[in-house]
Amino acid sequence: MSSSKILLSDIAPRPRWMTSWERLKHKELHWLVEVVAEMMGVFLYVYAGLGATAAFVVGTIGGNDGIGSLFTVGFAYAIGVVFAISLCAATSGGHFNPAVTISSVIYRDFPKRKAVRYIIAQVLAGYITCLIVYVQWKDLLVGAEKILIEKGLYDSVMFSSGGPAGVFGLYVAPGMNLARVFMNEFVTDFLIGLVIWGTLDPTNQMVPPAAAPWLVGMAYGLAVWGYSPTAIAANTARDVGGRLMVITIWGLKASGGRYAAIAALTNIPATVFAATVYELFLGSATRTLTAHHIHFLRAHKQYYEDNKLAPYGYLEALNPRCGQSESFESGIGEKVRDSRIETVSQA
Repeated sequence: MSSSKILLSDIAPRPRWMTSWERLKHKELHWLVEVVAEMMGVFLYVYAGLGATAAFVVGTIGGNDGIGSLFTVGFAYAIGVVFAISLCAATSGGHFNPAVTISSVIYRDFPKRKAVRYIIAQVLAGYITCLIVYVQWKDLLVGAEKILIEKGLYDSVMFSSGGPAGVFGLYVAPGMNLARVFMNEFVTDFLIGLVIWGTLDPTNQMVPPAAAPWLVGMAYGLAVWGYSPTAIAANTARDVGGRLMVITIWGLKASGGRYAAIAALTNIPATVFAATVYELFLGSATRTLTAHHIHFLRAHKQYYEDNKLAPYGYLEALNPRCGQSESFESGIGEKVRDSRIETVSQA
């Protein structure tokens, strides 16, 4: 790899005020930039899914089934996840979910103070996004409410997955066994967590960084298509943000009852468990990084060091060996061989 580097500013000169802003955000306000990136990621993911859900619910109530379906809802959430990771992950790391942030604290030494900021930002973004979509769809949602009142279905449908409030808040069908609902949520969230953790593994030869958004998006789409009829939340930021929003609009009657705790919290232990299973059985610290991940991480390292966001030598193992052209892989291989020789000699 050449030691020369080309910055965006070298080929696309910035206005002077943007140059000043770059200096500011790389010093005093870098924490704010990361928080905004997390909020924008949640916005993209939730906004995409809510629009499709609103079309499905309003169309069904109004007798126009052609403007939405379970497939369009799942596909919209999947594409929203792809947008979120593709556009925002390079800035914040791409958590967009309190469960991922908490798992990163446990297994990736993610700073606890930053984790608190991320979680607050994620939930707040979910709340704001729901309010935005509500305003955009308000006329049609109010019309759907009137139809329910005229048909005498308001009390039974309004605060359910098929009602206007169900576009934003998550509800379980009356009579559902909450133990089975919990199991449905836990197993589905475990699957999503396993996919997320597998795509984060820089030694996973099957998943280059550019493929990660699509795999995670497909996992969320699968969750909607296969398991949302039972009831699925999959993201505390989406659930808590949406639940606070429906309470803001319709009051405590929209809170969701005992199911609210299952929807808000289950994905956290499920994701941590998925990360634990991956770390114990599927991942390994002795595997070699892929070439794709090396290039990806070197660019990340260069950016952080150039802007003094990390001390010089950050991710030192990614530096090319001085005066030599060996790849990172061969360097790791030599270290492994040396350690084996030393072990044999000691024996």
